[in-house]
Amino acid sequence: MTSIWADEALTRDAFLGGRVTLLQPRQGYRAGTDPVLLAAAIDAAPGESVLEIGCGAGAAMICLAARVPELDLSGVEVQPGYADLARRNAEANGIAASIHTADLRALPGALKARRFDHVIANPPYFDRSRSRPAPNPAKETAFGASLPLSEWIDAMARRVAPGGRLWLIQRADRLPEIIAALHGRMGGLAVRPLVSRQGRDAERVLVTARQSGRAAFRLAPPLVLHAGTRHVSDAADFTPEAEGILRHGEKLRM
Repeated sequence: MTSIWADEALTRDAFLGGRVTLLQPRQGYRAGTDPVLLAAAIDAAPGESVLEIGCGAGAAMICLAARVPELDLSGVEVQPGYADLARRNAEANGIAASIHTADLRALPGALKARRFDHVIANPPYFDRSRSRPAPNPAKETAFGASLPLSEWIDAMARRVAPGGRLWLIQRADRLPEIIAALHGRMGGLAVRPLVSRQGRDAERVLVTARQSGRAAFRLAPPLVLHAGTRHVSDAADFTPEAEGILRHGEKLRM
């Protein structure tokens, strides 16, 4: 497989305690815990179809595939360099995935003709119109969205099969936007807040909704990621639940 990346521009990073390894750029957007948490939340079963919009280097879909075998995986990424890495990473981890280089506003016909059991995303956290531009163009695209969050959710919802689910991770202060975008078109909305330490406000949220769902809104207890009330050493201090999810590939309960 020919790559557009020079070897010296990349690092090889371990996820899920080494079960997954990913090539990532030294400069630009690099996956952290967010795609791992997103992957851990998804209630996928072997044989089901999954579409990730904005898949980057493939962290979320590959971590999901490490937990759930035999998935029908597709990804869309607007940046050719990251789409290239997603293809390389899927192949290196023994994962079958179809990666498309495309804008979410102009999905390929092969994807527009399909509906998926699960559509997932880790959309950019900041509205570019309200924030300063990032000095690195790759980080600008990853962290600052030129499209409203509502357009991400619209593109996702259109691809969810009847009875299927939408899954995303986002900043907690953008939860009202998410709820507004889903109102009237998807049900069974559930939210799990993510808290860095006990007693702190939620910084991020995991959100899921079902196509044609009618279940009442559910706010789950927060997942606390780090033990103690403050950081006291350089050693990892994950709570037991977070340790199981991030290091051992356990399911995250929604």
